[in-house]
Amino acid sequence: MADISPPTIDPQAARRWQAMPLRESPWLHEEVARRMQERLDWIKQQPTNWLHWAPLSGGMQAHGLLAQRYPKAACAVLETSQERAQHVRQALAQPWWKGGRWLQRQAQVGTQVAAPAHMLWANMSLHMAADPQALMAQWHSALQVDGFLMFSCLGPDTLQELRTLYQSLGWPAPSHEFTDMHDWGDMLAAAGFAEPVMDMERITLTFETPQRLLQELRGLGRNLHVGRFAALRGRRWHASLLAAVAKLPLQLSFEVVYGHAVKPAPRLSVSARSEISLEEMRATLLRSKAGAVPPRTKGGTHD
Repeated sequence: MADISPPTIDPQAARRWQAMPLRESPWLHEEVARRMQERLDWIKQQPTNWLHWAPLSGGMQAHGLLAQRYPKAACAVLETSQERAQHVRQALAQPWWKGGRWLQRQAQVGTQVAAPAHMLWANMSLHMAADPQALMAQWHSALQVDGFLMFSCLGPDTLQELRTLYQSLGWPAPSHEFTDMHDWGDMLAAAGFAEPVMDMERITLTFETPQRLLQELRGLGRNLHVGRFAALRGRRWHASLLAAVAKLPLQLSFEVVYGHAVKPAPRLSVSARSEISLEEMRATLLRSKAGAVPPRTKGGTHD
């Protein structure tokens, strides 16, 4: 498969964003996570353990929803920096006096995967990756065989209002370009996942003032475009931006892509002369005897 990494993302800017301190999850990300969590109703398989990928930007409230859905499942959290990981630990810490503290499973928080997970949950992080194929390879390695992936990200129709405005003013693009959901499906297959199911919807947010619109937008992330403004802009530019936004309907459109895929059992390669370890043969026979069937979900496209 040819490399279809997003050409408009600046890798250095993407690394800075992943290391940037965050204090709370964006409202839109929490809402997308809530909707993605409802899609778990389609999956009959109950994970014995699950991994929450970058929850601080993806949604800390969603972490609580998942913990309630799978109260018996062990949970691990992976963050993109030590500072973000420490903030997650503090957010998840329960006061010693709170009822039920000793009955709840405590999530293991770190910056590296400790053990393969049965479910990997990654909300609104893929579109900020400079090398999404490498990220999917990490997800594949972090899952156990027959485990499943749940993720969401932004699609190419996101921020069309702002893109049109910036273009009319002769300014660089307000954000990097986002990948189509069909390309995400191709990348999942190339990463070794099976039965990828893609879904999308559009969400429109309205605002009372241009200032509130820009505040919300800044909380969602950063402009990682390689052709973005090369230097800081001053107050005069900011005032012109607010004036231009005020002339438009105060709304922003977001195309949200949802994805689900399964990590299948590895296939044994057989040639004229093949060497297969006893462990591989035993695992293959056990899976064949059990007749394991990967979970399936429904999918589609709607507005």
